[in-house]
Amino acid sequence: MQITVDLPKHIAQRPDPAREALEALAIEGYRCGALTSFETQRWLGFESRYELDGFLRAHNVWEHAYSTEDFERDCETLQELEDKHRDESERPACSLWPTLHL
Repeated sequence: MQITVDLPKHIAQRPDPAREALEALAIEGYRCGALTSFETQRWLGFESRYELDGFLRAHNVWEHAYSTEDFERDCETLQELEDKHRDESERPACSLWPTLHL
């Protein structure tokens, strides 16, 4: 969907008024809970949650910034990835190991 907005001349002459408008909408949408962090991140084109968190902090959005729950969820994910990596490293590198018949 495309939205057209008439901007006052002094705002329209800024280097990137479209990006500024997008960021303002994203900030307010996130702040009021209409957008999730994932939606906000994708909408703004950020590749990581850390990039979004830095953007939000730079715009004084603290109430939904990286929370204790986010940290705990990230720790659980890290543990799962470490366990998976450990399990994979214990397997033989090739599944076609010769079978010994005694």
